[in-house]
Amino acid sequence: MLLKFFKDWTLLIAMTAGALLYKYTGYISFLTPYLIFTMLLLTFAKLSPSDIKFSKFHGWLLFIQLAGSLTFYFLLRIFDAELAAGAMICVMAPTATSAAVITGMLGGNVAFLTTYTLISSVAVVFAAPAFFSFVGVHSDIPFLDSFLFIAKQLVPLLVLPLLIAWAIRRYSPSLQKIMLKINKASFYLWTVALMIVTGMTVNFLAEQENPQYKLEVWIGLTSLFICSGQFILGRYLGRRYNGDAVSAGQGLGQKNTILAIWMAQSYLNPVSSIAPALYVVWQNLINSYQLWKKQRNGRLE
Repeated sequence: MLLKFFKDWTLLIAMTAGALLYKYTGYISFLTPYLIFTMLLLTFAKLSPSDIKFSKFHGWLLFIQLAGSLTFYFLLRIFDAELAAGAMICVMAPTATSAAVITGMLGGNVAFLTTYTLISSVAVVFAAPAFFSFVGVHSDIPFLDSFLFIAKQLVPLLVLPLLIAWAIRRYSPSLQKIMLKINKASFYLWTVALMIVTGMTVNFLAEQENPQYKLEVWIGLTSLFICSGQFILGRYLGRRYNGDAVSAGQGLGQKNTILAIWMAQSYLNPVSSIAPALYVVWQNLINSYQLWKKQRNGRLE
């Protein structure tokens, strides 16, 4: 009973704990990249190379993800740089590893979504260092130096879990079985990571010397617009060009927000991390609505 309650209210519990303990989360914030690495490793342990089947539609979704992030940045930079950076990270962030679970529950194509999750994650490895070199906190140093500095931290975080998982699958089946048995541990790792990044965001808001409440409200509203817009656009394109509205909608809309918040806090102005932090709330509200509608009507359309 207690475990079920915890799972049902994980989002609220983790974010509330992070908000209440924001003065202390800084002491364990160094764990965030390790938690992300482990979550990805456990997720990729379930993924066989034979499951990866690329399609032209994957390429179009990736184009929207990367080109859309730059488009939002340059459009909103006219009004405010932090607002633009927050919007950029919400579009650029790769698909959440948990999106495959929601896709399956909604009746979508899990194999298609799993492939896109991998594609979008690898793409961010190369795109993020380039983007952040121009707009992030390291934009004042030479491009190549900035690119290599950021890539050195992101490549191991996003690529090594996949390579290690596939190496274990190939050379140590017994270890892979153990990883599959403890796969649910990624749920609890996600909870801890969510608590940490929420606490870091709240700590920034609480300790800021010159509060910019109007800007922060606009960042939150922009995050809501982008989140809902990506779900709607993905479903429209998927229905029209791929015959599967669900997987395309989740592929564009459901983001790896833990990674997005961490990247924003590490490489951008911390105020921009408000956008992905609130994106957590928006996407979970949308997913909850979709699941409720699916259970009530038996379909989403």
